[in-house]
Amino acid sequence: MANSMAEQLQQEMVCEGLLECIHGLKRLDTECYRTVVESEEPLTIDEVAERVDRERSTAYRSVRRLLQSGFIQKEQVNYDQGGYYHVYYPTDPNQIASDMQRMVNDWYAKLDQLIREFEAEYERASVDDATVSSGE
Repeated sequence: MANSMAEQLQQEMVCEGLLECIHGLKRLDTECYRTVVESEEPLTIDEVAERVDRERSTAYRSVRRLLQSGFIQKEQVNYDQGGYYHVYYPTDPNQIASDMQRMVNDWYAKLDQLIREFEAEYERASVDDATVSSGE
């Protein structure tokens, strides 16, 4: 991953890169997400782990990050004889896209404010430097 914004803008990016860039997810997270999305039915952690060829605990950490980011949902399924297990299914992509757009807009507004603060601070500093240089 590129270090500066300028480097990031130069790189070619695919849509899954948004998951990593905007939400800080890892490659395995995007692999787990694609697995859940491509499944015709909700998946258990064991099924996700098997499909991405990872240990259950490793897949669980990725699924947990996807849940926290809102990319997937969890549902409890109860056994008739008692007990339960969880299955995971994808969140509506329109909702995800809307949430990401809102986040980018918020980020843009924050950067815009920081740029204005930068401009004001260094404009003031250059005026102060010019005043000191001219002997006033």
